[in-house]
Amino acid sequence: METESEPYVRLASLRQLHQVMADMNTARSLADTLQTVADGVVNALGYEMAGVNLVRPDGDLVVAAFSGNSAAEALITGRVGSRDAWDRRLGMGERWGDLVFIPHTEGWVLDDDDVPQWFTDGPAPRFEDEWHPSDRLFAPMYTPGGPGGSCGELLGVISVDRPRNGRLPGAWGREALQMYAFQAAIAISNARLRSNMQRALVRLEREQQALRASEESFRQAFEYAPSGMAIAEMGGEQQGRILRTNDALCRLLGRPASAMRRYSFSDLVHPEDIGTLLRTSAEGGRAELRLGRRDGSYVWVSLRNSVVADAADGPRFLLTHVEDIEERKRRELQLAHRASHDSLTGLPNSAELRSRLAARLCRRPAHALESLDAAYGHHPAFDGPSGHGFDFAPGAESFDGYDHHVHTVAPEGEQDDGTKGLAVLFCDLDGFKSINDRFGHNAGDAVLIEVARRLSQGVRDGDTVARLGGDEFVILADGLGRADAQDLAVRLRNEIIQPIRAEGRAVRVGASFGIGWAHCGMTADEVLKSADERMYVEKRSRPKQHRRAG
Repeated sequence: METESEPYVRLASLRQLHQVMADMNTARSLADTLQTVADGVVNALGYEMAGVNLVRPDGDLVVAAFSGNSAAEALITGRVGSRDAWDRRLGMGERWGDLVFIPHTEGWVLDDDDVPQWFTDGPAPRFEDEWHPSDRLFAPMYTPGGPGGSCGELLGVISVDRPRNGRLPGAWGREALQMYAFQAAIAISNARLRSNMQRALVRLEREQQALRASEESFRQAFEYAPSGMAIAEMGGEQQGRILRTNDALCRLLGRPASAMRRYSFSDLVHPEDIGTLLRTSAEGGRAELRLGRRDGSYVWVSLRNSVVADAADGPRFLLTHVEDIEERKRRELQLAHRASHDSLTGLPNSAELRSRLAARLCRRPAHALESLDAAYGHHPAFDGPSGHGFDFAPGAESFDGYDHHVHTVAPEGEQDDGTKGLAVLFCDLDGFKSINDRFGHNAGDAVLIEVARRLSQGVRDGDTVARLGGDEFVILADGLGRADAQDLAVRLRNEIIQPIRAEGRAVRVGASFGIGWAHCGMTADEVLKSADERMYVEKRSRPKQHRRAG
């Protein structure tokens, strides 16, 4: 670089400086930009050595690039100087605009600080404006755009040593170095921005790749799940509409995916299970219910719901997992049926009979409410089908709390007074033991099965036919008068005495019926005992030869 004493600066030097500044702004990376800055000081500004000290995120400065001396470059590149030591240097010496010059007469106090530095050998200056080997010159770099056009935060410091002409830089040389530091700060800021953008783009691409991989994993898990999966809409006018289903759900319900998109689960659920579906929370809900197949049948499934969001503030969807539990439900129903039904005849067993009978009875008899009406007065608003719209809860001893239980009543006396009640017909087969003894238990079992079938066909829908055990059966028939119950007993006896095919032969059994009446205030066992006693009375009242049909 030409000295400022010359009346003009050679055009070649200006072109060289311009080219160096252009190179700074076209470097491919931040590291290349920093090295270009250091090289430009040596190649264009005429200094023998130059280093670029860059401010790190923690505030300290690291020697990020060096030019002019390979030995010095290997010695100090990558070394760190504390911010306090650098602030001390930038706060002392002479101010040449934004530059800081520390002459050798003052710089000796910095020999022991932690800032990486180098020293060049040479003779002591003979003239006042000559460069001394221990002189120091720093060009601070500030981020552009400070308030009021001022400099921003410290970005780094360019350290220079020994101008090639051996002279201290004059006015033009100082101005050139200061302008160069300003342009270098812009180039480094832009390089950092590009570097951050590149890292952000790389990170974004990785995130997008991870998202695509996650979406693909979800798609495969959704599509190829062995159990049914569905995505339904949440919110808006199309709340609950099915948006997407997998093959397993389509196969389970026998419906194509295009048809499934026309429905919501409320359209497919069994009418008896709609309440279960509505009670199931949309967020994290779970339910066991029946869904309709295309052929009109229903299948038991377990629904498990979870809410997923398309994005942070995007729409929310309901992800529903549908598991086929038909086989488990069938086993549960079979176990429940076995626990409550006779294994031979399929009729309700003794426990189920007592449960159904007890469900109709309370502990307080009907005449107790009649005395209550007399004591407290009767209000027609409480009237029900039996004259009482409410009753005390079972075991209640006060007027507190009542339910809507309708009392079970019974006909009075031996004549039919028109009262309709719950008839309990106790049936005992006559001559059954002799069939077991003569023809074996297989024949006896066949007789019991046929008798159970005939009894079930001989009663109304809603009546109960149960097997107590052995050859004893019980019929619960509600809403009958005394004559109705007697007619029913006669009809059932006439059905039973017809010949029965058992083990290749025709056999006949008779039947004795006792009619009891259930009413509130009695227990189930008391009702059954009453009907049993009446049956034995009826059995003993007939001659032995007439107790069997043959």
